[in-house]
Amino acid sequence: MSRLDSMLRRLTAQRDGLNWAAQRINGQSGDVLDMGLGNGRTYDHLREILPERRIWVMDRVLQCHPDSAPPAADFLQGEAEPMLKKLAENGHRVALAHYDFGRGIKHEDVAEAARLSPLIAQVMQPGGLLISGQPLVGFNQIKGPETIAPDRYLFYTA
Repeated sequence: MSRLDSMLRRLTAQRDGLNWAAQRINGQSGDVLDMGLGNGRTYDHLREILPERRIWVMDRVLQCHPDSAPPAADFLQGEAEPMLKKLAENGHRVALAHYDFGRGIKHEDVAEAARLSPLIAQVMQPGGLLISGQPLVGFNQIKGPETIAPDRYLFYTA
């Protein structure tokens, strides 16, 4: 598979997975957490499909497209560990989290996801949904939408 085809497959899986998850959390309380802002495409989609939710966004630097910048109060800039601890200490609970950290070096990205999993668990409300391109540890893996290949994106409940 070409890198272009792989990217299209990943982006389609993200969109389909987020749409699926947004429907599943309908009626539940809790915030949304987007880990890895990048250029802001996923955040922009989340605020469109979940306009009534507070969406926390986390990344090392703010370098997204200006139209996709989160409000300053909802942007957690810095390393993931202290930002996740800050959310937990302030009592925020997340109904839906999207994990999109990574640099594209698979073994490093998998190790980082495993290392951050216990901190992510601290901010999730029971039964909350997680969507991730990397395997997470300590959550209940579930089957996602039929349109997404099982190895393309991973779905979990807290």
